[in-house]
Amino acid sequence: MSDALTKIQQQIQWNRLIAVVEEQAQIMIRTAFSTTVREAGDLSAGVFDLQGRMLAQAVTGTPGHVNSMMESVGHFLAKFPAETMKPGDHYITNDPWLGTGHLHDLTVVTPAFQRGRIVGLFANTAHVIDVGGLGMGPEGRSVFEEGLYIPIVKCFDQGKPNETLFDFVRVGTRTPVELEGDIYSLCACNDAGAKRLVEMLDEFGMDSLDPLASYIFDSSLKATLEEIAKIPQGSYAAQITSDGYEAPVTLKAAMTVKADEIVVDYTGTSGLSGRGINVPASYCRAYSCFGIKVVVAPEIPNNWASLAPFRMEIPEGCILNAPRPYPVSVRHVVGQLLPDLMMGCLHQAVPDRVTAEGSSALWNPPLRGGAQVSGAAAELPDFEIITFNSGGTGARPTKDGMDGTAFPSGVRTMPVEATENVAPVIFWQNQIREGSAGAGRTRGGFGKVMEIGTKGEAEFAVNAIFDRVANAPKGRDGGGDGAAGWVGHTDGTTIRTKGFQIVPKGKRLLLNLPGGGGMGDPKQRDRALVARDVADGLISPEQAKALYGG
Repeated sequence: MSDALTKIQQQIQWNRLIAVVEEQAQIMIRTAFSTTVREAGDLSAGVFDLQGRMLAQAVTGTPGHVNSMMESVGHFLAKFPAETMKPGDHYITNDPWLGTGHLHDLTVVTPAFQRGRIVGLFANTAHVIDVGGLGMGPEGRSVFEEGLYIPIVKCFDQGKPNETLFDFVRVGTRTPVELEGDIYSLCACNDAGAKRLVEMLDEFGMDSLDPLASYIFDSSLKATLEEIAKIPQGSYAAQITSDGYEAPVTLKAAMTVKADEIVVDYTGTSGLSGRGINVPASYCRAYSCFGIKVVVAPEIPNNWASLAPFRMEIPEGCILNAPRPYPVSVRHVVGQLLPDLMMGCLHQAVPDRVTAEGSSALWNPPLRGGAQVSGAAAELPDFEIITFNSGGTGARPTKDGMDGTAFPSGVRTMPVEATENVAPVIFWQNQIREGSAGAGRTRGGFGKVMEIGTKGEAEFAVNAIFDRVANAPKGRDGGGDGAAGWVGHTDGTTIRTKGFQIVPKGKRLLLNLPGGGGMGDPKQRDRALVARDVADGLISPEQAKALYGG
């Protein structure tokens, strides 16, 4: 076969591989029990070679899951080498340092066999609602308080469930049906991926993934290096502030762009916290790489080779390099600010490619009620639920930011009806927050207003994990800052932005989600766009005059 025909066939095989992993992810979504997976899409799925290198990921997936899962498969292979795996085996962990950063993420790895010979590995990660302990929140003082801790073990041995594991799982969570069901879902979607992969290999007459892996890795690395070469070489520094828990957290980055790599040094970043906002190094690398890649090489597929030129230097004792057993339950609150930090560096090199700062960290309040909150006086059945929501994204160089949209996590906003269907909660408001977008030539995205109560106005609890309240998203190039967030009750009472708190009977939780920062001089904004925002009720005429003049 000629070189030209070989390349065409390899491209066809690559496209087919993407279809395989996308079907893998869609099966997880359709079979998952947790609303976090089936409604929000908080998951990842991918195929790996026998060295644990990711070839392809599903389009559906979050950077924090995908890029840290990419590291986790190597840990599975260190304990269970590929040559020891059997058909029907499935391996699982939620170890934050071997998986994707906290106990609420389950990672499952499954071998694929063709005529009795192992040919590849499938992995996935999903965020589950509850793993016991204190629940998803920052209150834990060590990872041991944060929930059920599963080392890398077999959850299925040649098709037979590990009943001892499932016994621990069922008694270790407030939502046993959902958690057990999710594990079966994760294994089923990997099985589907393995089946489709073998069908693909048979169709193309292949007995190994190695030639295709070499094509994918060589092409991706070459293309990434070509894109890096277009970035002006030099050193660029930036910092960003998180609200933190005990005190504000400063994230500092010094980025060095070289001819063939980009290195980020986090020296100067705040030290470890005594609460669960710490970030394991793999999660730091995951969102740092994503923040660089979406600017430098957004069109190149995400895999082991395309991420290899991005390297992080994370000092020990830094909040972005938390060692075991530090608490890490809500590592996303700090970790999801890293793409904004990367863009702060890259704005100095390629200002026309980056966005202004956005709401960034998800506003995903875990809600709890019933006897576990109110004791014998409970008016509601026990429930534990998480709902995923987001503020506005930062303005883009030529377009406005997006309203109420998750970036960088990429998860979907959960329909309130889905949450109300599985828990006795009521969303009285879920609407765009007027005037929350940072002004600019292109404005930021608007945040949201959410008002949450329970049926019968019974008391309930929120495990607050909110950020961008004391430190609003900043604009760039003269653009205005987005509105800071606010957390409290509908009577105006302010509550803490992090930690377990009771919403008393008769009161409701009120969340004002942050807006994104603006980009460029507001006076340069198209008057027709200002008029449109006024007509849509997004800003008042008075705000429009104050922000944009005229």
